[in-house]
Order: sequence, then C-alpha cells, then structure tokens
Amino acid sequence: MDGLPKPQRYFAVFAISCGTALTVIDGAIPNVALPTIARDLGVEASAAVLIVSVYQLVLVMTLLPLSALGSRIGLKRMYQYGQCVFIGSALLCFLAPSLPLLLAARTLQALGAAAVLSVASALVRSVYPGKQLGRGLGINSIIVASSAALAPILGGFIAAAVSWHWVFVATVPLGVLSLLVGQRSLPDVPPQSESVSLLGALLCALTFGLIISGLLALSQGQSISASLLVVAAGALFAVVFVRRERSQASPILPVDLLADRVVALSIAGAQCAFIGSMTFILSLPFRLQQQFGFSPGEVGTVIAPWPLAMMVTAPIAGYLSDRYHPGILGGIGMAIATLGMVLLALIPGDASHSDIAWRMVVCGTGYGIFLSPNARVVISAAPLARAASAGGLISTNRLVGQALGGTLLAGLLAAGHGSDSTPAMIGATLAFLAGICSVARLKFR
Repeated sequence: MDGLPKPQRYFAVFAISCGTALTVIDGAIPNVALPTIARDLGVEASAAVLIVSVYQLVLVMTLLPLSALGSRIGLKRMYQYGQCVFIGSALLCFLAPSLPLLLAARTLQALGAAAVLSVASALVRSVYPGKQLGRGLGINSIIVASSAALAPILGGFIAAAVSWHWVFVATVPLGVLSLLVGQRSLPDVPPQSESVSLLGALLCALTFGLIISGLLALSQGQSISASLLVVAAGALFAVVFVRRERSQASPILPVDLLADRVVALSIAGAQCAFIGSMTFILSLPFRLQQQFGFSPGEVGTVIAPWPLAMMVTAPIAGYLSDRYHPGILGGIGMAIATLGMVLLALIPGDASHSDIAWRMVVCGTGYGIFLSPNARVVISAAPLARAASAGGLISTNRLVGQALGGTLLAGLLAAGHGSDSTPAMIGATLAFLAGICSVARLKFR
C-alpha cells in the first residue's frame, strides 16, 4: 500500500511528531542555559559547549550504523527502542551533579536520539503516499521548527525560574506519549535481509569520532600536534571506510546515493547551511548576555522568531517543491538567509528586542525555504529499500554540520571572538555557499 490508510496515518503522524519534537527540543533546549550551567558548575564557557558538542559527536558516530541496523531489525522497533533509551538517560542528566557525569549521561542520551533519528525519515516515507511526500516533509518541518522555537523559550524560562537540571527532562512527557500512540499506529515496515557489518559500523564511528573530536580538542586549546594527529587518524580511517563502502551492496555510508550529483550538491549545501546556523545560534546567548545584558529568558524570546519563521515557510516550501525545482527554491532561501546573517552581524550596540527579532525572522524565512525542498531531493532519490539510509544521510549531514558548528564556536570563544559579530559573518558566508550549491543543481536536473 502507498502510505498508511486513514485514520491510522493520522495517529502515526502524531506519534512521529511527538518523537521529532522530543529530539529537537532536547537537542536545542540546553543552548540558552549554557552560560548558567557554566557558572553553576564552575567551568569555562568553552567547556560548557561540550554539553552540546559531545551530544552531537555521539549522534554523528552512531546514526548511520543505527540506520542500517534499523533496516535489519525493523524501523518501528528501532524507533521505539531509541525513545526508551532517550527517556531513561534524560533522567540521568537531571540527576547529574558535575560536568563529567552530565557529559556521560548526554552520551547515552545521544545514543537514544541517534536510534530515533536514524529511521525517522524512512517512517515518514512509509506513512505518506508518494504523491504527498513533499507535503509530509513539510508537516514534519513544522514540527521541527515549532519545537526549535519552543526550545529556547522553554530553556530560558527554566534557567531563569528553576534549576537548569530541569531543561533535560522537559521532553519526557512527549516521549511517553509517542511510545503509547506509536505502539499501535506506526507502520511495521518489513526488515531487510542484509546483515549489518560490524567492521563498517566501527569504521564509521572512528571516522566521524576521531575527526570531530580532534577538531574539538583543537578548539579547546589542547596540544596542537596531538589534536592534528587525531584528525589525521580520522582522515585515514575515512579513506579506508569510503573505499570499503563502495564495494558493498548495502553500504552503511550511502555512497550509492552520493554518486548522484544532485544528491551530492544537496548534501554539500545543507552541510554549509547547518555549520553556519549552528555557529551563530550557539554564539547568540553569549553575545546577548555579555554585550547587551539580556537575561536567559530574554535571550530565548529573541531567538524564537528564527524557528517560528521556519514553521511558517517550511511547509509552504515543501508544498512548492512538489511543483517547482528545489534548486530555485533553495537559492532564494539562502539568499534571504545570507542577508539576515549580515544584518545580525551589524546589530547596533543599542539594539532593542524587536531590532534583533525581525532580523531573526529574515534568517528563519530563508532557512525554511531551503531545508524542506533540499530534504525532498535526497529522500525521493532513494529506492524504498534504501529509505532508511537516505534518512540517515540527511540526519547525519545535519548533525555533522551542527557538531562542526559547535566546535567552531568553541574555538572562537577560546580565541575571544565567540561573542562578537564574527559568528554571524561566518554564518552569512556559509549560507551564501549553500545557495550556490542549490542553484548548481539546475544544471543536472
């Protein structure tokens, strides 16, 4: 059957929406509280960024192997197992009394999130009829954007009103609700017969883990020679990993999909966009609190217009992507985002809340126009049997960009430029490059 029948489809959409909100909110909610956490635990600001960076690092290391495992054991089973791990580790984060223990709990939480995200896009494809895929991805984008809008507001409120520990359990009710509804409504996609290569999974984890952790160590001011040696080791494993995956029938790293130049350009453009947005958004709480004297609650309110604008524009862009070329839509979106980033870099010293908010709306509008059509290109290019791999590729690409953005910001903070206009200018440059990648797709399709 092409998609689920009604009303099961609606219940499945609700369950996936709750699961999506669960991971999006928890991935973003600590951002606003980072200065408060750093102050309360007595650590440097650059060390507090590890709460985000370690989470993203573990996600990147495990998401592609888990997407392959999800195809093997069943998408629904992997999705709900991941939610159980996520909820349990959220409680451990709440109880963590120190930064090392908090990082350990966030590591476990990232494993649960990776299991959820690894099969989420494949489930979306199984829920909706093929002719409504763009619409379905647009609806999913609404959930992502609205959750991202809620996260800074909720995080700022919690950090200002109660202990920061509560930011890590705010999403637990969503996880429980998703588990209960999804048990009966999520599609039972038949597992694939191919086995999962443990060697491939290990090479994947080593490739991403060593490269990103080496860059993170470099940004934290660790030994330059040792950090570069770790990055070089990761690059060596990357070469071995890619060469091995090219000979596999069902590769963990979907090199078969990346051979399509349109997909490759879509992934490259999204990578630039994610690095730029993460570098800037993580820097904003530090800039607004240190330079403008904003409280955590005010910071959350000012950041929220970005995802709120995405919430409005992403579903429209998803609908339009069923009719118009995604390259055009993406180029327009990134042009708008570039303008917004430049305007944010040039915020005057006496700027009001509204002066910052409308600039955030410009950026969010641009990203909303870009992301949904871009994701549709990758998902629709994969055969149904490779849907989980395509979804894993999208999520991994996003997480690599976010991890690199967090690493870049940590380096900028250590160098004394993380709370000025530098992150915004970097974001503008990368958004411009993403627009070039999007427009370049017009040449091939």
